[in-house]
Amino acid sequence: MTRRWIFGYGSLVWRPAFPYAQRRAAWIRGFTRRFWQGSPDHRGLPGAPGRVVTLVAEPDTVCWGAAYQIEAEREDDILDALDLRERGGYERHELDFHFQDGPGDGRARGLVYLATASNPNYLGPAPLHEIAQQVLRSRGPSGTNLEYVMRLAEALREMSAEDEHVFALERLLVGSP
Repeated sequence: MTRRWIFGYGSLVWRPAFPYAQRRAAWIRGFTRRFWQGSPDHRGLPGAPGRVVTLVAEPDTVCWGAAYQIEAEREDDILDALDLRERGGYERHELDFHFQDGPGDGRARGLVYLATASNPNYLGPAPLHEIAQQVLRSRGPSGTNLEYVMRLAEALREMSAEDEHVFALERLLVGSP
């Protein structure tokens, strides 16, 4: 049976919360990660959303994340759970991604959840200091928005991935130059 791949670039990097057969560091080309999606259900509340990441098309860029291979017999249950988790504006898309290393041909096609400007929780771009202020005051059923940013930054460092947007936001939040 064919196993599906799921690519995570936000909380799925550090908290997949589903069973998987394997996890590999991976990247996609042509997208950058941005804190432009509102979270009224996990890292914020209705009327006071937190900010979480989505992918924004940007030629000649690379976005690092984690690829998870799931068992075919668990696929329906896992995707149902992910659809519920990502219900705040994310939609399923199929994209190609590349593995950092390991067995295989170095690339795969898999499922990615993207939040576009057409969803009602999309917040769009803002100056980084405004994003930081929103993150600092936001909390929801899944915890603080600050925890989300810090855990994502930590997970990216563990895979030696660079992401200036995430790391610049982290520096603002911890008060480092």
